[in-house]
Amino acid sequence: MKIYLTYIESTTTLMHQPSLIKHLRDILILPFTVTVIAPWFIYNPQQDTIPANMLTKVMGLLFLAPGVLLFFYTVFLFRKKGKGTLAPWTPTQKLVITGPYRYCRNPMITGVFFILIGEALFFHSLNILIWAFIFFTINTVYFIVKEEPDLYKRFGEEYKDYKEKVPRWIPKMKPYQKDS
Repeated sequence: MKIYLTYIESTTTLMHQPSLIKHLRDILILPFTVTVIAPWFIYNPQQDTIPANMLTKVMGLLFLAPGVLLFFYTVFLFRKKGKGTLAPWTPTQKLVITGPYRYCRNPMITGVFFILIGEALFFHSLNILIWAFIFFTINTVYFIVKEEPDLYKRFGEEYKDYKEKVPRWIPKMKPYQKDS
């Protein structure tokens, strides 16, 4: 009986990576809604107040491209290293502290924020720019009130050490390294 219970405990604690379908579902529900659906509804070409010129469009692309790359790289890290998705209902099973997470704690949100800034500049839309800052503010509050306490509960001292050494938003120059 004891061997059987040990087997059950070990199989329930194994890290099962969510399927690709779950990752795609969560991307569609969260960042796709934020970066495509919401801007589509709020974009109004008659209210363009950001200058519509080639420089603004190029600046938009200079935000958009790295934002997309950063977002997809961090999703990849959540899948491969964290064994979870970006959604709070399928959280990572391991703390992800590699790649851009060595420089700031929320590079995925930074990527989405850059995408929104890029869209605002490219489409010269003040509405999308305002939405970008609303998105950023909502996430800042959410991280402080909900996500950071939950991460501490799930990962304990490992997260506490990481949080103390890595800033929430503005990347630091020296990458995070675990204490040995």
